[in-house]
Amino acid sequence: MKPILDESLPIFQQIAQIVINDIVEGHLKEGEQVPSENELSNFYNINRATVRKGLQTLVDEEIIYKKRGIGMFVMEGAKTKLLDERKKQYRNEYIVPLLEEAKRLGMSVETVMKLIKEEEKK
Repeated sequence: MKPILDESLPIFQQIAQIVINDIVEGHLKEGEQVPSENELSNFYNINRATVRKGLQTLVDEEIIYKKRGIGMFVMEGAKTKLLDERKKQYRNEYIVPLLEEAKRLGMSVETVMKLIKEEEKK
């Protein structure tokens, strides 16, 4: 878990993002129990309702599911789903603008690839 919350996003979204990151990074595996509302609210010293809202977001997105009286668990296929979403987001936020700028500069895709490979070697 990320030890500190910041002002970048609403707190409930940060809680959801922390759980997402733990799933993507393999700290939480499919079928494993997610930290409880109490654990998260105590760890971050925040209101349980805020944690609940963040976790409910993930339930609504079918990333985690509830077992009444037991807790919340990572849904089967959640990691793949999250990785697919992040790849799409990465493409839209980085690849598309990179290629658009390269085109404006008159650079070919091959030139861009060469620059990337050179940078990778550093």
